[in-house]
Amino acid sequence: MTPREAVRPVLDAFRIDPSPRGQGRTRHNLGVLAAAAADDLDVARLAEAHLDALTILGELDGTPAPAGSCWGVWAAESSTDRVRAKPVAGGWRLTGRKPFCSGAAGPCTHALATAHADDGRRLFALDLGAEGVAVRPQEWRALGMRGSAAATVDLDDVPAEPVGGPEAYLERPGFWHGAVAVAAAWFGGAVGVAAPLRRAGVDGRLDAHGRAHLGAVDADLAAARAVLREAAGALDGPAAESVPAARRRALRVRAVVESAVESALQRTGRALGPLPMVRDAGHAQRVADLEVYVRQSHAERDLATLGELVDAEGELL
Repeated sequence: MTPREAVRPVLDAFRIDPSPRGQGRTRHNLGVLAAAAADDLDVARLAEAHLDALTILGELDGTPAPAGSCWGVWAAESSTDRVRAKPVAGGWRLTGRKPFCSGAAGPCTHALATAHADDGRRLFALDLGAEGVAVRPQEWRALGMRGSAAATVDLDDVPAEPVGGPEAYLERPGFWHGAVAVAAAWFGGAVGVAAPLRRAGVDGRLDAHGRAHLGAVDADLAAARAVLREAAGALDGPAAESVPAARRRALRVRAVVESAVESALQRTGRALGPLPMVRDAGHAQRVADLEVYVRQSHAERDLATLGELVDAEGELL
């Protein structure tokens, strides 16, 4: 099955509507992502980007996505890789290199990409069938997330449509709402990685130490599930959210979910030993995928940022 064939049912399962909030939409979509990630993190990564792209197009009044299209969101940059945006008669043109473009070598037909213009960093919609788009998949050498069809993309005077104004991509609550969706995929990945440990417990194949590992993983996953459900409830509520509040919420959720991911990875291995990693190719791939995917977190840097946002008084039940 090709990446395009694998991801299409997940994209079709999302509840996409013109309204950005309410009616259980967020919880539904996070659940779709988590379920997909428990089975295949590559598919979940592609689906999460598509959901993010369609949400961004709605929030920033972009042109609606064509029916049947699959979108990526390419915002990564490096010290040597940067895309420049130049206004021309009738539109804009992009030139430069984009690293870590998930879906570029597979299912994506379109993408939202950041680029630097004279008035600041902007977001642009790209048709990947346009002349001047060159996909270079050979630069992705990791074993983890190989099925996400990630690649480096070179753009040579490619026509692009602006989505929102300068810095609009980052300066909105929806940026942080998208960060919660990433955490939902991490959570599903942790559930998938911990599945052999859970099966061993149900089958009575764990000693006391193994049961302790299983209990700790179960508690950590329950905490992650709880914060994701709380966040979904807040995002589905009627009240709009400020950027600082959305940022703090996302950083909290991601910290709790990342902790559950580390627990699932480490404790499953410690309880079961090397056997699942060497005898179960699916499990070994899930571990490799999750270890790469969760590194979208900025680890202690995110915790330090969260520490700066902490209020003087903590919340009570």
